[in-house]
Amino acid sequence: AQAVRIADRQKGIERRNVAIIAALAVACVFVAFAALSSGASNMGLLDSVQALFGFGSSQDVMTVRSIRLPRVVCAIVAGAGLALAGAALQSVLENPLASASTVGISQGAAFGATVAILLIIPSFAGSSTNVGMGTIALFAFAGAMASSLIVLLFSRLGFSSPESIILVGVALSALWAGASTIIQYFSDDLELTKVIFWQFGDLGRATWSQIGLMALLGTACAAYFFANRWNYNALQNGVDVKRTRVLGVVVASLMAAVMVSFVGLINFIGLIAPHIARRFVGDDYRFLLPASLVLGAIIMLASDLAARIVISPIILPIGASFLGAPLFLYLLYRGYKR
Repeated sequence: AQAVRIADRQKGIERRNVAIIAALAVACVFVAFAALSSGASNMGLLDSVQALFGFGSSQDVMTVRSIRLPRVVCAIVAGAGLALAGAALQSVLENPLASASTVGISQGAAFGATVAILLIIPSFAGSSTNVGMGTIALFAFAGAMASSLIVLLFSRLGFSSPESIILVGVALSALWAGASTIIQYFSDDLELTKVIFWQFGDLGRATWSQIGLMALLGTACAAYFFANRWNYNALQNGVDVKRTRVLGVVVASLMAAVMVSFVGLINFIGLIAPHIARRFVGDDYRFLLPASLVLGAIIMLASDLAARIVISPIILPIGASFLGAPLFLYLLYRGYKR
């Protein structure tokens, strides 16, 4: 009888978690439409939805489809990807502070972008803006993946424990930061401004082809995470599986590298979204992964929306948004009191 009660209680928890994830998905849709209707032009929610489906003036249709919609889709893809990467890293590294910066991904991307902006692009003064942005994304991705490959190399040499991986990440972060500082020291103020602007994070610079690439690689990495959800549960219960740990770091690094290459250093999503998801659905990775995915998209959308309307028409960099921090602190306080 006790076993039956435990099974019924477990099923009730699972049904509740499914309902929570569905509610979060609905909330994500509402926030996405709110972001779609926000901008410098006076277009309400109804006008924006009509323009999305091709109704209304040609200017409204162009504004929604060419400017607002790519930004919204980019926010959803990048937020979901960074949140999933953070959730996976926090499991395989057994560290609640794990994120893209823990293994040097963000710092490697920043170094790659710095090299592109200060050394590569100035050599091709006649190149177009699209070529320049593509070059920055390419070098940022190369720098981020360099960190992943170095971590993988050290894991092959026997440094595969969570502590060793984190220490390697700390060393790589210092290496990339030092190298970036040296390059920036010999650059002029105008070029340094471009580097700082890239690091602030921006959802408006990614093209549809780049967003498609983000979605494609992000989906492949997400499929791997969901396929290994039981392995992550096992890691939480003390089962040390070296292969799962190392591959988890590599795939999460790939996911984070793709996202930060196109949107800049937006690290807070991967850190706080999984923690907020835990407050709703617990530590079971069958539910934590999808909840983190949806919450990452919501937080990214809401942060970008706040950055656009706080001092409109001036658009703040999304990295300056503090929307997630108060919510995270509130949920942390609630959990502590409970």
